[in-house]
Amino acid sequence: MRFPLALCLGLVALATTSPSPLQRRVVREVLDYVNGRSNAQLLFKEQAVEGAVEREDPSGTFVQLRVSLVQTSCKKRTQQRQNCRTLENRRKPTCLACYKFDNSNVPKVLDKYHNCGPSHQLAVKEFKHRDEVECRAVEEAGKSSDALYLPGMYAFSKGLPA
Repeated sequence: MRFPLALCLGLVALATTSPSPLQRRVVREVLDYVNGRSNAQLLFKEQAVEGAVEREDPSGTFVQLRVSLVQTSCKKRTQQRQNCRTLENRRKPTCLACYKFDNSNVPKVLDKYHNCGPSHQLAVKEFKHRDEVECRAVEEAGKSSDALYLPGMYAFSKGLPA
């Protein structure tokens, strides 16, 4: 009796920690960013997602993640991107990603910031402070009360009575 109960509780815990669609999108964009850089010849893939923060406000949704990556045996030029085995004792960067999405049905990125490097580098005080400032700026995107007026934005006309 204890085993099925433990199994159910484990599945419930797993379900509550599953990433949201926006969090999965941020991970994909971080991987595209890292794998798109020219200085790496081998592909990276996600190893773990830590410290996920997702906050909604009237201006949109803010997502902040810390993604641990691991280098794989697949080269960038090959089309095979599935079944790439991880390489031990290779580079394992950690990326801090902050994204702000609007509230549309297909959310658009309003602002973003990512910083990738060795995990010990992200813990350095100067980098940590810069990351906090940049992420705060990303979170504030779209909240400006003095928003830019674009022609036609409030162009309504009322017909004259006939």
